[in-house]
Amino acid sequence: MSKPGENIMKTFLSALAVAGVTAASAGQAMACDKMEKVTSAWLPIMQTTAYYVALEEKLFEKACIEIISNKMQSPNHIIDALVGGRADFGPPGAAAGIAMLAEEKFPGTFKVFGLQGGGIKIDRINDGLIVKPDSGIESFADLKGKTLGHVPGIQWRTISKKMVKAAGLDPDKDVTLTDLAVAMQVPAVAGGSVDATLSLEPVGSIAVASGKAKRAMTNPVASVIADPFYSGAAVLTTKFMKERPEVAAKVVEVIDEAIDLVNADFEKYKVIIPKYTAIQESQLDLLAQPYLRPFYDLNETDLNSYQAFVDIFYEFGVMKEKMNVREKMLKKEDLAG
Repeated sequence: MSKPGENIMKTFLSALAVAGVTAASAGQAMACDKMEKVTSAWLPIMQTTAYYVALEEKLFEKACIEIISNKMQSPNHIIDALVGGRADFGPPGAAAGIAMLAEEKFPGTFKVFGLQGGGIKIDRINDGLIVKPDSGIESFADLKGKTLGHVPGIQWRTISKKMVKAAGLDPDKDVTLTDLAVAMQVPAVAGGSVDATLSLEPVGSIAVASGKAKRAMTNPVASVIADPFYSGAAVLTTKFMKERPEVAAKVVEVIDEAIDLVNADFEKYKVIIPKYTAIQESQLDLLAQPYLRPFYDLNETDLNSYQAFVDIFYEFGVMKEKMNVREKMLKKEDLAG
């Protein structure tokens, strides 16, 4: 039985033929009869690393794609751009949960073609409970009467509620939850405007490197919801897939190639991360490698983890009905044209 990636590769190769792409010579760059414009919407976090690599290595250009790249500060903004037709795809790091909430409201809008996160068993950091260096907060159970910041939007609000509830507290009464943009999380903890944050990488690495905050817990979400835990996803809009299937296929192939590059040699590629995130060059040694899962290699463990995450939205009344995430995953026939 062939892997999904092998089928995508066949589609990709035929797409190249359709697009009229030729190699001028072995020593020259690939020539394109036409550059297809594709718009992305992305979040400046570690889960998006494969996208940064794809840009730096000019993988999109080699596939005859001109990327219009839109940096967002909130997962909600990414999904809003996709739903509103202002973006064609969300690279790795788009909100895995909000995408499914949008699917409930607007069925048939998305297909997921990759997952990103971290986990305890795989020793990859996705998130952390961030507090002051001298804080007495060691876990979510210590947050009674305190304020917890999180990535803006319903996804991380719901995850935070789940974490607080799992610690034996009432998320609606015992803890004050507040939205905090990624760039503001360490300053908010250091300045005392919040007692703690539930933060995605690279916030934890920035906190440790700065000395202004620390991780009280590493990968707390994986310990409660699913291990590994995937809060990020790579998503295509079905509008993009239906209107330009060959181009959509190439986007999937480019992202998969970039993921393979990152997974094979993170040390080589992490030096580009300061260009796209709040990480500074002096902080690179403390940077945590993200856990990136490409389309061609998604397995049952990945899908079960994603399902466990989406189930919490039903648990907290954010979703009206349970959703089967397997029905929302990209399949090879979706890109057949």
